[in-house]
Parts: sequence; C-alpha cells; structure tokens
Amino acid sequence: MAETAGWVAVAQRSALGEGDVLGVEASGKPIALYNVGGEFYATDNLCTHAFAFLSDGWLDGDVIECPLHAGRFEVKTGKGLGPPVPCDIKTYRVRIVGDEIQVELGG
Repeated sequence: MAETAGWVAVAQRSALGEGDVLGVEASGKPIALYNVGGEFYATDNLCTHAFAFLSDGWLDGDVIECPLHAGRFEVKTGKGLGPPVPCDIKTYRVRIVGDEIQVELGG
C-alpha cells in the first residue's frame, strides 16, 4: 500500500466493521486497528506486558484486552488500565482517504 509523508496505507475501510480489531503491518511494525463507534484508532499491536498480539484479544467499547494475561488498554489514548500492564502502548494518528485506512508513523 502507499506511503505519503509519514502516512502509510494499512487496510481498506471495508475490512474493519464497527467493533472490530484488525492486526496489520506498517513499514515492518505490527499495528492494531480498531473501529469504535465508526471512528478508527491505531496502536502498537504488542502488549507491553508480554509478547502477545492485542489484535487477538477482545475489544469492549474502547478498551482492548490482551489475550494472554488480560491486560487492558484504552485504544483512544493507549493508557494501560492496571496490572499486569507495566506501561502504556503507543498510539498513532489515523485518517481515511477514500476506502483506505492510513496510519501516520512519522514525518
């Protein structure tokens, strides 16, 4: 997919229904995409507690629960919501261009 001034196209909007989470890769980096009430969000896909993909977890509203040890994060802010999570996860800006979901990695 295309890259423009730090923005990377990672998925088609149609691939992510409301309440869904999707694991993608952007420039070699694992990213989790979320559709919360029709708004799109992106975070690192790896739990900060242990090596587990958040996209394999459960999305409840705007909170993702890690499938390994039930660590929870707010997808809008990346804030960790208590043990066993030692720190927050990185979030990324998201934009929609046509049917493309794009994530800003830098630039």
